[in-house]
Amino acid sequence: MSVATKQLQIGPIKLDFPVVQAALSGYSDTAMRLVARRLGAPYTVCEVMLDKFVLQIRDRRKNHHFMHVDDDEHPVGGQLMGADPELFGPAAQRLVERGFDVIDINFGCPVKKVLGRCRGGFHLSQPAVALEIISRVREAVPAHIPVTVKMRRGIDDSEQSRDKFFEIFDGAYHLGVAAITVHGRTVQQRYDGPSRWHFLRELKQHAGERTVLGSGDLFTAQACLDMIRFTGVDGVTVARGAIGNPWIFQQARALAAGLPLPEPPTLFEQRDVIAEHYSLAEQLYGAERCVPTMRKFGIKYSQMHPQHKQVRADFCQVKQPGAWREVLEKWYHTDAPGVAPPVDEPAPILQ
Repeated sequence: MSVATKQLQIGPIKLDFPVVQAALSGYSDTAMRLVARRLGAPYTVCEVMLDKFVLQIRDRRKNHHFMHVDDDEHPVGGQLMGADPELFGPAAQRLVERGFDVIDINFGCPVKKVLGRCRGGFHLSQPAVALEIISRVREAVPAHIPVTVKMRRGIDDSEQSRDKFFEIFDGAYHLGVAAITVHGRTVQQRYDGPSRWHFLRELKQHAGERTVLGSGDLFTAQACLDMIRFTGVDGVTVARGAIGNPWIFQQARALAAGLPLPEPPTLFEQRDVIAEHYSLAEQLYGAERCVPTMRKFGIKYSQMHPQHKQVRADFCQVKQPGAWREVLEKWYHTDAPGVAPPVDEPAPILQ
């Protein structure tokens, strides 16, 4: 089966294309997810939320964006992270009540602060606790709600770490998870060094018919298809490669259909998407509070402008509502070809 005709199934949810948007801390809010969906992503995941936070948050305007689900973005996943297994079940139930279609459990975050609090990737060092968390979530949410897991290939490259990885990986499916996403780096690597795609190929061979998604070093549409073809995984999740480049999903669909790689979006195409993103963020946060959020997106979007250094500098200076439109009017008022964003990452290890 070619990638163009390959569907991705997560429990009862059928997706028409196997390239999806990953959870991105500080980024994948409703606004980013909607833009990605409109440009070809069949499924997106919200930024990771702490189980304690989900249980304690009150329905106030300033917190509205964290668990907001738009009618136009289904299916959408809610990702949970935490340390105490007892809190995961009730937190998962609350995410389902708020409209999330999938519950994703984060066992992959490599940030030191997270590891120090026994969350995220730390759980790869304690299979019994990890599997208890999965069991509690699966029992807490309705049967039709898929439960998925995000992992890295281990804490490090030791045999002990590998054994623990497979204990969690196999045990999770036994407990009823619908799919597992695996990043080709270890927790110890964080985001440094190359991702090991060969491990993903070995893992998919081990998994057989069980649904496995790959992650790591996906900064171009071609890389997305290359990972699927080389490793045999059922789908891939695009993380950092989608920030400021939501066209990656549109481009991946074109390549999968046998078409040439589309040219980078023109300045008018970029302008329209940035303006749409800004409008969605303004609706989500309000005119004042969306400014810092959109500033970091503007920095990423600027990479596709031929004069990206100057555009980036102007986006960095935005501090008042409405100043965004001034940047767009200044730098995107005349149409011209865009440029592909730079990829300053090591090539993945294929063996």
